[in-house]
Amino acid sequence: MSDAPRRRLPRGLAGAVSVTALLALYVWQIAGRGVSMIGTGEPVLIAIGLAVLVIPLLVIVLIAREYRLATRVQHMADVLAAADELPVDDLPRSPGGRVDRAAADAAFEERRAAVEQDPDDWKAWYHLAFAYDAAGDRRRARETLRKASSMFRPGATS
Repeated sequence: MSDAPRRRLPRGLAGAVSVTALLALYVWQIAGRGVSMIGTGEPVLIAIGLAVLVIPLLVIVLIAREYRLATRVQHMADVLAAADELPVDDLPRSPGGRVDRAAADAAFEERRAAVEQDPDDWKAWYHLAFAYDAAGDRRRARETLRKASSMFRPGATS
């Protein structure tokens, strides 16, 4: 038996797979309707059927993109964890659990300055993404994670 620790599955994986399976059923139904419309031979229905078939293709592309991002972010987190450089959520919170805005802004400025100092460092971008998240800006956090992911090279030392 190996002494290596067992790798746990990511916390949200079961939910993501379940939602994806339900979405796959929905996409299957939509695609079936599109094919049925095309099969009528009516020009208008053929056009609508072709348009309806674009929806499943778009959904598949978007889901694949999100799974790819999630996989890369997890890989980046593994690299940072091994180097003991994962972002730590130690910001003060209200009794209701909200992050103190002034503390989040200060942490954000620190992370933004690190990115400005070294804009080619994926780790700085990764940390900035979590600062955006703490500040409540989920859209920018996701964009910044995408930027970090595009810069990340598995196996590279920095």
